[in-house]
Amino acid sequence: MLSIDALSKTYADGVVALDELSLRVGDGEIVALVGGSGCGKTTLLRLIAGLDRASAGQIRLDDQTINGPSANVGVIFQEPRLFPWLTIEDNVAFGLNQLSAFEREGLVANALTRVGLSGHGGRWPRELSGGQQQRAAIARALITRPRLLIMDEPFSALDPTTRASLHRHLLSLWDESRPTMLLVTHDVEEAVTLADRIIVMQPNPGRVFETFPNLLARPRVRLGSGFETLSRQILTSLDQSLKPGMPKAAPAGTADAAWW
Repeated sequence: MLSIDALSKTYADGVVALDELSLRVGDGEIVALVGGSGCGKTTLLRLIAGLDRASAGQIRLDDQTINGPSANVGVIFQEPRLFPWLTIEDNVAFGLNQLSAFEREGLVANALTRVGLSGHGGRWPRELSGGQQQRAAIARALITRPRLLIMDEPFSALDPTTRASLHRHLLSLWDESRPTMLLVTHDVEEAVTLADRIIVMQPNPGRVFETFPNLLARPRVRLGSGFETLSRQILTSLDQSLKPGMPKAAPAGTADAAWW
C-alpha cells in the first residue's frame, strides 16, 4: 500500500505546491489524479518517485519510507525519454546491469513482446513512432516489476487512436502482475477508462477536493451511460474545484460541467 500522510511542499520562492495532503492507494489499485494547473499533481509524483524532498509529511510504500529513487517505484513520463544513443532493447534493459547477459536478454525479449515491439529491439528510438517509443518506455518501467508505477500524463502527446491502443496494452500488462498505479492526466475520459478511483485535486495550494470510485466493469465503453455519467460528475467537480474560496467539494452529479 502507498501511504501519504500530511504531505506538504513549499518551494524556495514561497509557492506552496501541496498542503497537508493525505492519501491511501491500495495494493493493485489504479488511481488517477486530475485537477487544474497549480494543484500539485506533478509535484506529488516527483515526491513519490524520490526526485524531490517534501517540506513536511511522509510517504511510505509497504511500510518503507520513500526518501529517494527506489527500484520499487517505476516512472513513466509524458515523453518517452529514451536514450538516443542506445537501441530499444538496451533502453529497456537499462537498470538491469546486476543480471547476467542471458537473463537480461530473456527479460527484454519478453517485455518487448508484451508491448507489441517484438522484432524492434535492434532499432534506434528515432526510427520508431511516438506511440512505439512510449511502448518502449512502458516496457522499461515494468521490466523490473515495480510494486508502484507512477505516470505523469504518459499518453497526452499521442493521437486518440494510439492513445486508446496504449490504454489497452497498459491494462493488459497491469492485469499480469497487478502493480499499484498512480496516474496524472488532464483527460477525464482517460481517467475513467483506466482508474479504479479518480481523485480531483484543488489548486493553490494543492490538496484533495473530491474522490470518485469507479465501479464500471472493464473493458469500459466510452459511449455507455455509466461512463458518461461518471465523466460528467468528475467534470463538474473539476469546475467547482477552480472556483475561488471553494472550501470543499460539491455533491457529485448535482450540476453540469462548465468549460471542462
